[in-house]
Amino acid sequence: MAQYFDVFNGDADGICALHQLRLAQPQTATLITGVKRDISLLQQVQAEAGDQVTVLDIAMSKNHAALLALLARGVAVRYFDHHMPGDIPQHPKLDAHIDTDAKVCTSLLVNRYLNGAHRIWAVVAAFGDNMAQSAREAAMPLDLSESQLDALRHLGECINYNGYGDALADLYYPPAVLYALVHDYLDPFAFIHEAPAYSRLSQGYAADMAQAQALLPVHEGATGAVFLLPDAASSRRVSGVFGNWLAVTYPARAHAVLSPKPGGGYVVSVRAAQINPTGADVLCSMFATGGGRRGAAGINHLADTQVDEFVRQFMQHFSH
Repeated sequence: MAQYFDVFNGDADGICALHQLRLAQPQTATLITGVKRDISLLQQVQAEAGDQVTVLDIAMSKNHAALLALLARGVAVRYFDHHMPGDIPQHPKLDAHIDTDAKVCTSLLVNRYLNGAHRIWAVVAAFGDNMAQSAREAAMPLDLSESQLDALRHLGECINYNGYGDALADLYYPPAVLYALVHDYLDPFAFIHEAPAYSRLSQGYAADMAQAQALLPVHEGATGAVFLLPDAASSRRVSGVFGNWLAVTYPARAHAVLSPKPGGGYVVSVRAAQINPTGADVLCSMFATGGGRRGAAGINHLADTQVDEFVRQFMQHFSH
């Protein structure tokens, strides 16, 4: 009997992409996910010939060897993603939906695949992935009010906020648990008004953001600024959404947010300037654990000895 595996990023885009897909195509599956930066997930899949794996919002380039191994075993893989994929295998068992356009997120790819069947959740995801213009464009057929759009934006930000952390212990909800809570709701407004999880995330988001917004940059120039968060779980939770807030608040400036890791070193979130959302992936890929997309990228572990070099490269990279 065939087994099904759903492998997805633990952020708003990954959760909402899977939510849309399983609303349209219900299927009991083994869930494999983790904190947002835990993207080498395919190696956890114990699938054999005849099984089916759906992958959402994790870079193919970071899972290439595991993907090839699954395909070689006769596993059917359906893959949705918007990160730089590297070489996409040409294989009859692979159904790849990859689009790296800066205005597209994985949930918008799934929305396209489903012909808009659950469009409103793609809007939530796009807002959560800091793609406000794309979210608004996707929402146009829904004829929503400004207050409704604002509510969906905050929901997306809260789901995204929950994905950041060095380990699951940093999060309010393990992403698989949050997905299950979200998946009980066809209507995101019902989730907002009824789900205790939403209230908990919204309150946590507000508290952590207030602390981050009080910080001054440690390096600042006309085209870029670098922020260093204190060593606390709240910093690890807020690092990505704080970067998104900075990008929206100062659209002509690139931003880097460094949050200390418990064992030493830093996690880095980089946001290119919104007026020219490109280059973040190139900068982060210069460092061993870095990657992402053109407008937003990160480094999973930046050693203490690399901080000065990173700041130099960041300021130079976004100096024009």
